[in-house]
Amino acid sequence: MTAHIESKKNEIAKRILLPGDPLRAKYIAEKFLENSVQVNRVRGMFGYTGTYKNKQVTVFATGMGMPSIGIYAYELAQFYDAEKMIRIGTCGTYHKDIHIKDVLLASSSYTKSSYPLLFFEDNENEFYANKNLNQTIKQVAKDHSIPLREGCICTSDIFDPYVEMNTFLTHLPKEKEILAFEMEAAALFAIGKHLNRQTACLLTVVDSSNDEQHLSREERERALDEMIQLALDAIVL
Repeated sequence: MTAHIESKKNEIAKRILLPGDPLRAKYIAEKFLENSVQVNRVRGMFGYTGTYKNKQVTVFATGMGMPSIGIYAYELAQFYDAEKMIRIGTCGTYHKDIHIKDVLLASSSYTKSSYPLLFFEDNENEFYANKNLNQTIKQVAKDHSIPLREGCICTSDIFDPYVEMNTFLTHLPKEKEILAFEMEAAALFAIGKHLNRQTACLLTVVDSSNDEQHLSREERERALDEMIQLALDAIVL
């Protein structure tokens, strides 16, 4: 047990999905896992372990932002021996060729956050997903005819870029094609790098500066199901 996770070590699977929203973790456990059991309630960060295609899987909420996912992903890796962790979340985009409900796979994440420097003394700005895990996700997407766009995303410490991105773009390298903005992936990738874990990030686009469409909470939930299914099918391989 840690200060943030009350689970016993054998209650956490080696394969973990990491949604930000605790209620989404509950939704995934109830809809997609068999024989799921709640293994964490501390601070309202719900965690559940069950089986998917006869493989043990944990789904564990991380909250919003790098400091929050940094706590949970680090502790799950360091103290519970997690081997594969896939963040499944939402994002915003300014990219003219990416649309609401598109599913994105992050090859890397660019960040200006101090999180990697303060935690790992790592002064890099770009952190990478695990290539083997990403390859598995891409193969599963291909097998199921799921359109998937892969590329660099940006992890921000603020939510504003989702809505007003033009000012924020001036702080990014001009040579970088940034597919989308979110708030957690770079921390997860930094943890994967320094603790030698397989980490990946799948995102569903829910906000776009080029699209006036806005998804309701119910529409977001339905739109995320394809991404969730993809993540589960990939993580058990």
